[in-house]
Amino acid sequence: MGLFIQGCLPFAGNVAGLRDWANRVGLPTVPERASAAFLHGAPGQAFDASVEGTKLVLVSSDDGICSVATDKATQQAVIEALETGLRQAALAFRLVIERDDAHQTEIHDHEYLAARGKEGWRILAATVKDQSGGEAMLTAARE
Repeated sequence: MGLFIQGCLPFAGNVAGLRDWANRVGLPTVPERASAAFLHGAPGQAFDASVEGTKLVLVSSDDGICSVATDKATQQAVIEALETGLRQAALAFRLVIERDDAHQTEIHDHEYLAARGKEGWRILAATVKDQSGGEAMLTAARE
């Protein structure tokens, strides 16, 4: 969650700033073939932020959207960590949509609106519905 709060929220909409930050903190770029899988066909870059035992990828789309993906998370853990992280970052937020993904039925989406002062974000938490967990992605875009 720290990667999302520190990387995506401050830099959503600021592609150059996000990529400069990723380089400054030492995140190596992901090979192009792997980046394409995280970007789902959109142009951009991906950075490896993995820690021991957990694969983490910071995804920077050329359109300013920022995401963090992991290979191991449960829906409950992601939602609890996201909401805790947003509170700790002093953001006002609310859940606006919760539904199964229209294109991938094994994915469940929670969409939030968050704000602090005049800054606003749309945040999507996409998680597998399997209770044992699996891949998850948090995405932020400026409102």
